[in-house]
Amino acid sequence: MSDTILSDRELSNSAYSHIIQAPIEKIDIAAWLFKLPEAEYQRCCPPDHISCGTTSTDDGTPMSINVEMIGKTLMIQHYVAEVATPALCRMVSVSDAFTPNGRTRVQVIWTLSAKRIDDLTCEYTNSVQAHPTAEFMEFIASHKISFEEAAAGRQRDGGDHNRRETPLFAASIERKALAGHS
Repeated sequence: MSDTILSDRELSNSAYSHIIQAPIEKIDIAAWLFKLPEAEYQRCCPPDHISCGTTSTDDGTPMSINVEMIGKTLMIQHYVAEVATPALCRMVSVSDAFTPNGRTRVQVIWTLSAKRIDDLTCEYTNSVQAHPTAEFMEFIASHKISFEEAAAGRQRDGGDHNRRETPLFAASIERKALAGHS
């Protein structure tokens, strides 16, 4: 399998924001993400979110493993933390995609961020960007699917998923911040 990422091609890109009623000083996205209970993950985008867990790369870099449905595709995300701070996590995965036509792989970049609005509130943004791998391009060609068709489907399904999960992620981060423990 080729994990060559075609970063000059974009399958999808969506970003949604939601207000968190907690001061930025109480927000810790990295602690929330890497201690997220499976049941809480499932509540953040029912029925799409199936399971999650945390692990690390061989060198100890934190990872979040997410299993979810994006449209009709079962995604297994292997997110490696490029940045993991209280206000910003940038997670990058070469994800397994089990589509109705078979299995392939795509790169997904998931950025979770919070910015201060005032002393009592902040804005959470959930951004998801997907790029094809060389394997994905071969896969769609073998199924006579144009890149434009594949990208339109991923944008529709991924954007809808992100739109639904963002306010629920924000609410979960807010609850954790207001509970006062990491």
